[in-house]
Amino acid sequence: MKKQVVLLTVLLAFVSCKKDQTNNPEGKEEVKSELLIKASAYFQPLSSVENSDLDPDKVALGKYLYFDTRLSKDGNISCNSCHNLNTYGVDNLAFSPGDDGSLGGRNSPTVFHAALHSMQFWDGRAKDVEEQAGGPILNPVEHNIKNEKELEDKLRQVDLYKEKFAVVYKEDKQPITFKNITNAIGAFERTLMPESRFDKFLEGDVKALTAQEQRGLETFISVGCITCHNGVAMGGQMFQKFGVYGDYWQETKSSKVDNGLADLSKKDAEKYMFKVPGLRNIAHTGPYFHDGSVKDLKEAVRIMASLQTNIKLSQEQIDDITVFLGSLSSDIKDEVKKSPFES
Repeated sequence: MKKQVVLLTVLLAFVSCKKDQTNNPEGKEEVKSELLIKASAYFQPLSSVENSDLDPDKVALGKYLYFDTRLSKDGNISCNSCHNLNTYGVDNLAFSPGDDGSLGGRNSPTVFHAALHSMQFWDGRAKDVEEQAGGPILNPVEHNIKNEKELEDKLRQVDLYKEKFAVVYKEDKQPITFKNITNAIGAFERTLMPESRFDKFLEGDVKALTAQEQRGLETFISVGCITCHNGVAMGGQMFQKFGVYGDYWQETKSSKVDNGLADLSKKDAEKYMFKVPGLRNIAHTGPYFHDGSVKDLKEAVRIMASLQTNIKLSQEQIDDITVFLGSLSSDIKDEVKKSPFES
């Protein structure tokens, strides 16, 4: 009798299990796993990036330089002015004021995760963050340092830098050079790589994303956003014409037309082409696009789908994608945000 009861209990449990599988044959977790497999074909987590060989003394020196207003002509701005570490590496302005208050001509992108990009600036004119660091310093509208020698001479008078450069670049007869200045700033910027919940998802934690975020990810993939926004940085690896299926300045109501890469290359075929931005922390780094013409992320999503994929998204799809993009948010530690010049 006891054996019959046990057998009946097992049989009922088996039937119940089969019934659940019939109603949801793949199983909820299995469906999530399929999305993870699909996503892994286009994206990689930060843990896939090797970034452990940075000299801590060089990083510390780079942080001093990053926050130092002496890297501008009249001492009014630092790297942190336009790429504020307290606000996800941006200043949340359409255009950033330079040393004399003049505004730049393009939006300042986030410095977070910038080292993952294969090029820097909207026109890709710098190959890495080290080269990029020198651009604003010598730009007359930004830091307004006249030439490399001017900055070298200025920093060679600072005891702090005489000491720290000598330690980091001890093999150089003259350690304080423009090349070493930008090299140290780049080293610091390479540490600004906070991990997001989406990284956890890509590493196998399917519960790291909510149901709506997963729907947004599915839509992001299916409508073709992954054509340009892929890889570890979710962008930053290629140029693309802004306005494949329409004029971007009309759709975004831009105040002026920017020719993009064509201004640098002088090639008519490269008009309106810009570096594809990375999407990490996109929820916090508006206003959006090269001219900061759009403040609302949902509107930016709608415009991108319309102009780049020729797809009119439903409001539900826009909402889902926007919520998914929020899972790319991540912040650095408070101690990293703090200026080393603060007491």
